[in-house]
Amino acid sequence: MSDKTKTDFTRSVEASFRKGLEKPYVQILFGARQTGKTTLMERVLPEDALRINLADSRQRLRYTEDPGEFIRLCESLPKRTAPWVVFVDEAQTVPALFDNVQYLYDQNKTRWRFVLCGSSARKLRKAGSNLLPGRSFLHHLFPLTLEERPPTPAPATGFPSPFSFELGPSPAPRFPATDLMTRLATGELPGVATADAEDRGGLLRSYIEIFVEEEIRRESLVKEWGTFVRFLRLAGTEAGNPVNFTHLSQECGISAPTIKNHYGLLEDLFLGFSVPAFTRSARKKILSTPKFLFFDIGIRHAAAGLTPSADTVTANPGPIFEQWVGIELWKRLQYHRQGTLYYQRSRDGAEVDYIVEQGTELIPIEVKWTEHPTASDARHLITFLKENHPHAQKGYVICRCPTPQKLTDTITAWPWNYL
Repeated sequence: MSDKTKTDFTRSVEASFRKGLEKPYVQILFGARQTGKTTLMERVLPEDALRINLADSRQRLRYTEDPGEFIRLCESLPKRTAPWVVFVDEAQTVPALFDNVQYLYDQNKTRWRFVLCGSSARKLRKAGSNLLPGRSFLHHLFPLTLEERPPTPAPATGFPSPFSFELGPSPAPRFPATDLMTRLATGELPGVATADAEDRGGLLRSYIEIFVEEEIRRESLVKEWGTFVRFLRLAGTEAGNPVNFTHLSQECGISAPTIKNHYGLLEDLFLGFSVPAFTRSARKKILSTPKFLFFDIGIRHAAAGLTPSADTVTANPGPIFEQWVGIELWKRLQYHRQGTLYYQRSRDGAEVDYIVEQGTELIPIEVKWTEHPTASDARHLITFLKENHPHAQKGYVICRCPTPQKLTDTITAWPWNYL
């Protein structure tokens, strides 16, 4: 894959990030490894930007030993009319730099434009680091959305998605379009999406074996890597289900508090997220434990020790499809910065796969692998709508039907590629 290939495609956040650079604020960009943060910076930063890469152990050691060198370096830049853009990659590895950025920003808000990138919030949170409140804009970058990497087959016009959340279309050129099976097998990481098909599985396995271990070891986040690997494999296997800490503890041979800490670590590394249970219901015996999803379905396969391939998907497609839909909805809500993703499950097994809450509106969603949905697929949605009226008035069954279909007066079957 050539450098040109990597930088030819745009991301949905590119326009807003460019606009942010025009304003006198610090720009902070968080995201997991390989989501395209550095590539995005290559597109939006001016050629004369000062670049500091703390993934380089030599630079990281130098600024750790003497954080004041950062101030001296920035102050050495000659004064000019246009501000200097200062880009710090993997900024979380030297938390003291955030205080130094604040010092420089407060000295002169127009001389510099600081851009701080990070792939982990763990060290910053534990150190109580300064994220420059009132001085910064916080951005996140995720794997590709369906808007950034179009579907095949392409949807027919005239059916606007109820799940666009006002993000707007991704600017051209977009990533190469692809089918559902490829997405479910290897996920949506930019570097994987643009790699040759035969290389994708190896790239995903390397992500777990190299990037995750490097991130954890570098920040000394766990004491025993082997124990964490056992947890990671089980977390991948159990992804999409309500988290059962007691079961996981017994299977991994480590304590429930440690299991909780490990899940928190995955979230701090932006490798996954929790989907809280929707408990505001008149129905009794509703589970209150969250679901956990990995941030990318291909990474989930690799974490679980599965081969990221079509064979893995066809062995049990329903749960994998359900997770992919949840990840897609979550990414859109995160970019939109409004709304929350929930699920609901009763102790007798009745479940609504996802619930999107925006303001006072609730949208219940079922995910089915079927190409031929029927009203019976919507029975839990109908119950939810009755229990939560008037806040919930419409529900959707996301599936593989070729076009949207009305199942009841309030439930529509919605094709995955129309999302």
